[in-house]
Amino acid sequence: MLVLVAPGQGAQTPGFLTEWLELPGAADRVAAWSDAIGLDLVHYGTKADADEIRDTAVAQPLLVAAGLLSASALGEVAPGAVAGHSVGEITAAALAGVLDETAALSLVRKRGLAMADAAAVTETGMAALLGGDPEATVAHLEKLGLTPANINGAGQIVAAGTKEQLAALEADKPEGVRRVVMLQVAGAFHTHHMGPAVDTLARAAEALTPGDPKLTYVSNRDGGTVASGAEVLERLVGQVANPVRWDLCMETFKELGVTALLEVCPGGTLTGLAKRALPGVRTLALKTPADLDAARELVAEHTA
Repeated sequence: MLVLVAPGQGAQTPGFLTEWLELPGAADRVAAWSDAIGLDLVHYGTKADADEIRDTAVAQPLLVAAGLLSASALGEVAPGAVAGHSVGEITAAALAGVLDETAALSLVRKRGLAMADAAAVTETGMAALLGGDPEATVAHLEKLGLTPANINGAGQIVAAGTKEQLAALEADKPEGVRRVVMLQVAGAFHTHHMGPAVDTLARAAEALTPGDPKLTYVSNRDGGTVASGAEVLERLVGQVANPVRWDLCMETFKELGVTALLEVCPGGTLTGLAKRALPGVRTLALKTPADLDAARELVAEHTA
């Protein structure tokens, strides 16, 4: 059984769309998406520097566009399940048929702008903690006023809060944590700091008519599977101010009997977590079109 997964913010790198746009029809497709959402995805995916694509309002639609483009380049794929990390959940919703591509990109454009606005209110950020006991780490973060915004499994928790709270964390690591790595993101995502973005996204969602998932959809909220398109959309809205439980998503993958995990472009982050948390599960990340042949072989071997 194959699960198709989509990465979240921070996975983007300068020029990562360049080779994908050389595929037949790809440049025209992305240009049409750009026109639809008022953002030049071609420019940002090929010529923009790291600072430009770190901008939340740019990074999020760029990631969803890359995920949809790379997934379609695989050809017809019928995975046993789909999931996405943070903004990758919008990619997963489109892959599952909950939203069409244009609706997904329109929603993520509004999401990125709303989260950028919310992040501008207070100087905040995020840091990855590697190692340590999860329960002890969460308790330590809460003592410092930080939120465990991503509980990723495989020995990784991402803390989010103000710059002052993150500085206190660097000076006072939880017991057993090997490293604290400051992330190149523009705010404390998946925390109460994103409350204003929830309201904006809820209004945007009212204009959408979601379909029920055609594939098993695994949610970041609790690792549960969601069969209603309306509930998927409701979870996408609330997700921006609530923690990502990727650890529980991977537990669900185990329960579903997943044997292979394929991460759409720009892949690497989620396959890395899976290699540590899902022993015996084959993993492959789509980074460039050169990975497509191996990905198609994996799909053929792990889908009915």
